Amino acid sequence: MENQELISMLNKDMAEEHAAIIRYLVHSYLEGEDTPLGAKLLSRCREEMWHMHWLGMIIGKLGGEPDLTPAPYPFDPTNRATIFKSYVEYEKSLVPHYNSEAEKVDDPHIKRVLHREAWESAMHAKKFERMLKKLDKKEASETPGEDNELPNDYAEKIQSLVEFKYNLMLRHVRDSWVFQNEDLFGWKLMDFAMTQMKQLAHLSEPVAENGIAPRFTLQPLNLSSTIGNALSKTLEDVELSIKRHQALREDEETQKHAGEIINLELSIDQEKYQANEIKDWLRKIR
Repeated sequence: MENQELISMLNKDMAEEHAAIIRYLVHSYLEGEDTPLGAKLLSRCREEMWHMHWLGMIIGKLGGEPDLTPAPYPFDPTNRATIFKSYVEYEKSLVPHYNSEAEKVDDPHIKRVLHREAWESAMHAKKFERMLKKLDKKEASETPGEDNELPNDYAEKIQSLVEFKYNLMLRHVRDSWVFQNEDLFGWKLMDFAMTQMKQLAHLSEPVAENGIAPRFTLQPLNLSSTIGNALSKTLEDVELSIKRHQALREDEETQKHAGEIINLELSIDQEKYQANEIKDWLRKIR
């Protein structure tokens, strides 16, 4: 298989894994991370993140550009029972798909990764089947999420920051894959991405607890071809993120929620740390 054909194939696979991450993550938040269903969904989501990461690392190593556009995730939202049935079908469909792709490649590492994606997808299908069987009649007939009690304008402020944070996190991930051979910058940026993921959870939980699906909408990403340009753009957006977190912390509605203030203050301190780290890196490479 030619290099570009392989990159294209793996990018399509990554889009499927990205779709699964978003679906299970949103569902987890709607259930509540501290509930049995929410915790299990979050666990599946984290495993899908590893699947996406393995593919992205290979694409970057091959010299390709990771395509971070998620595929659509086909599911029936009628109730929990139909939702979980959709998950089972989706995961089962990936098993022959990945095994078939593995037979098309010669590289032993890529072949092993694709086979692993297949048998872990089979395991996910079995776990979703168990979750479906354990639903009682009432749970099965209902949909996840509570009634919204947030003022609409405040919910929109959070959603806007969720969207911004999601895209900032994705660019950290993209840059970590593309620049994985640039000293330790790739792993440092992945560390930043993991921090952004936690901040994203802090922002998503308040809207999800009110029955609103967090808005994970991909915007055009900065696809820098050099580490210096990538870090400069990242610094710009991290500093903007700090200002947006600060503005939300001072919002009158936020003042009613002590837990949200704590999370926002933590995010601000984390991003100030990131900004200072990036400034040091830029001084060293210029």
